[in-house]
Amino acid sequence: MDRLVNTVRPYAWGSTTAIPELLGIAPTGEPQAEMWMGAHPGAPSRTERGPLNEVIDADPVRELGQRSVDTFGPRLPFLLKILAAGAPLSLQTHPDLAQARAGHAAEEAAGIPVDAPHRTYKDANHKPELICALTPFEGLCGFRTPADAADLLAALGVDSLKPYVDLLHAHPEEAALREVLTALLTADPDEMAHTVTEAAAAADRLGGAHAPYASLAHHYPGDPGVIAAMLLNRVLLQPGEALYLGAGVPHAYLSGLGVEIMANSDNVLRCGLTPKHIDVPELLRVVRFEPNDATVLRPEASATGEEVYDTPIDEFRLSRFVRAEGAAPTDLTAPTPQILLAVAGRPKAGDLTLAPGESVFVPAGEPAELTGTGTVFRATVVA
Repeated sequence: MDRLVNTVRPYAWGSTTAIPELLGIAPTGEPQAEMWMGAHPGAPSRTERGPLNEVIDADPVRELGQRSVDTFGPRLPFLLKILAAGAPLSLQTHPDLAQARAGHAAEEAAGIPVDAPHRTYKDANHKPELICALTPFEGLCGFRTPADAADLLAALGVDSLKPYVDLLHAHPEEAALREVLTALLTADPDEMAHTVTEAAAAADRLGGAHAPYASLAHHYPGDPGVIAAMLLNRVLLQPGEALYLGAGVPHAYLSGLGVEIMANSDNVLRCGLTPKHIDVPELLRVVRFEPNDATVLRPEASATGEEVYDTPIDEFRLSRFVRAEGAAPTDLTAPTPQILLAVAGRPKAGDLTLAPGESVFVPAGEPAELTGTGTVFRATVVA
């Protein structure tokens, strides 16, 4: 197995302290948003054999196993991250596989450079995600019922929000949500900025359930995403709890430290809370306007002590081991590729001791035994 040296991405929304505290190092004063573990060409993990993407490219079957290559092609199908949100991320959603393939083909045919600011589909893959909290973690996920969203908006007492409140009382619910999001994203920017300013002041006065939206407006003044965020469920995760984010589900992470795993894709359609390009027609085509209750996932324990986060896709499978002192060794040998990430204690993967934040790549079929005490996340595929 290969010990990984991983890149930390300094996105502006990142916490300045959370990842350094996990790693046991001094903060630099700069935001540290994500630590990437995997073979994504944008920031591949490094090994003694070279960058992990080059190691895999040299012999995909040996590193990934025949099952994974046959199912997902000759690349690692997932990207594992430690994510540290010190400020809210953009409100966003992701396409399903058919939408990603069609959108990527259309933009390729149109000759839009892959790094163009208005490019939506960087690749032809979907991007389901799972976020598992390491600390108390706050996010937005999926639509509230329109009636609940209407009540939240109406309580602000802002006259310019009344048309949106009225729309939310229309039926069917999916059409009501679509109309309101469309209206928010296509409104006159100056008028919307004034509405957001009024709404933020009211939210600050009211506090309680409205307080998060005053905070959003502080980070993104005048952004229509502040109002759009009020259409979504607010979710508070405790350590060990997780959220699965499928195609078309609007979401945003607001604060906290977590382990995130996703299919290996860069396809993001933004809805707000960002200065970046928003492709409104494509966004409205991809978003699923279905109210849901933002189900919180808790791991399901097995006889081996592996706690699995059950998701409906095959590109990744995330589980964890919480090992007490004296626990018997656990055989993790598998016909699929794995990344093991320690987040507490000093467990051992084979002969390698892992401090918090350290990780290893285990090629398919490579003998892998977990010993020692601590908490280890295991990322692999279903193939």
